[in-house]
Amino acid sequence: MPAVTHYPSPVSDNLIEIRDLSFSYGKRSVLKDINLTARRGQVIAIMGISGGGKTTLLRLIGGALRPTAGMLKVDGVDMSRLDRDGLYRLRRRMGMLFQFGALFTDLSVFDNVAFPLREHTRLPEEMIRDLVLMKLNAVGLRGAHELMPAELSGGMARRVALARAIALEPSLILYDEPFAGLDPISLGVTGNLIRRLTDTLGVTSIVVTHDIQESLRMVDYVYFVSAGVIAAQGTPDQLRASVEPFVHQFVHGQEEGPVPFHYPAQSYAEELELAA
Repeated sequence: MPAVTHYPSPVSDNLIEIRDLSFSYGKRSVLKDINLTARRGQVIAIMGISGGGKTTLLRLIGGALRPTAGMLKVDGVDMSRLDRDGLYRLRRRMGMLFQFGALFTDLSVFDNVAFPLREHTRLPEEMIRDLVLMKLNAVGLRGAHELMPAELSGGMARRVALARAIALEPSLILYDEPFAGLDPISLGVTGNLIRRLTDTLGVTSIVVTHDIQESLRMVDYVYFVSAGVIAAQGTPDQLRASVEPFVHQFVHGQEEGPVPFHYPAQSYAEELELAA
């Protein structure tokens, strides 16, 4: 098939469609037969234990990796058919919030948010200034535009990064552990912002997270990834009520369940006898 260098106007309510997707690093299988759908205007959470393949799935959606098999469409375009220029153009429709913000430490708050506008548009500085202040106002930090990243708290830095992620008015925002390291107030503020910006801008938000309670409060649908497969999925209410052992253990933070507390070892009594 010829490479795709452009993408069509929206023809479906589904911004992301993944069918039978698999991914491997060489001979090591990471994801197997993944099926996932995200509609426009939804907040979708991808959850699961560490090493289960969540971040790899996020990187595939963002185009940093290519599927080994299966189909992954974003905004109606099969990502595997995009050439380099087409991929870069599609990425301009995406925003990314990295785990700890990833702000440019030598740039002010204002210049961090202005960076994608200056890099990808030819807008005059007067318009860039208005847009930057508008985005910062949306996250409650217009008054902090002259500060440097070192002067920000962790929660403030995350909000500046979110303002930068929406600077180009994307149709898709990807969040990699947006709640990591935040105090309860900052965590709640960030969760509310994700929900409010998704609704206000009409974007689709994909959130990779371990924070169960905050996520179930603000997302529309959840996919649990375990050992490279979708182990469970459903709405927050469905998952809270689930009696499936893995889901129940994960949602309620229980020690006993399919995910063991103890690393595999021989009998403790036998080991003590051998050491005697």
